[in-house]
Amino acid sequence: MTTNDAVDEKRRDFLYIATGAVAAVGAGLACWPLIDQMNPDATVKALASIEVDLSPVELGQSITVVWRGKPVFVRHRTEEDIKAAEAVDVATLRDPQSDKDRVQKPEWLVMVGICTHLGCIPKGQKVGDDRGDYNGWFCPCHGSHYDTAGRIRKGPAPLNLVVPPYEFLTDEKIKIG
Repeated sequence: MTTNDAVDEKRRDFLYIATGAVAAVGAGLACWPLIDQMNPDATVKALASIEVDLSPVELGQSITVVWRGKPVFVRHRTEEDIKAAEAVDVATLRDPQSDKDRVQKPEWLVMVGICTHLGCIPKGQKVGDDRGDYNGWFCPCHGSHYDTAGRIRKGPAPLNLVVPPYEFLTDEKIKIG
């Protein structure tokens, strides 16, 4: 009888382990649809990044594109804009950032067009818009002035206009996001 008792104990242990493993796999398979439905759908993933063709943008012109529901300003800067942005003493700025820290190529400035004070959209994208005291952007709601690099120079805004993550895919195409 001792031989049968030993065999029964091993068999019982195997059945416990096998039952536990099947239960764990079953619970995982039952929970997977609930977990998987929390992933973002294709429309959300499509908004995560956009590609922008820069070839139609003339020197000195600005365009506005929408990324994640926010306006993004893309300006093809002139030599005067670049020189004005590089000539600023960074130590005098409220939110110190050099022009080189804000651009990947000096002739292209890409930034989110939302004022960092109360979320307004600054003027300066269209020809004839008031570009403020520094020839960049001007938020008429409370008087924030941004320079040609999108840095806050005057007014209540605490920070520079935000530079989104972007990369140049080619010389004339960027991917934002």
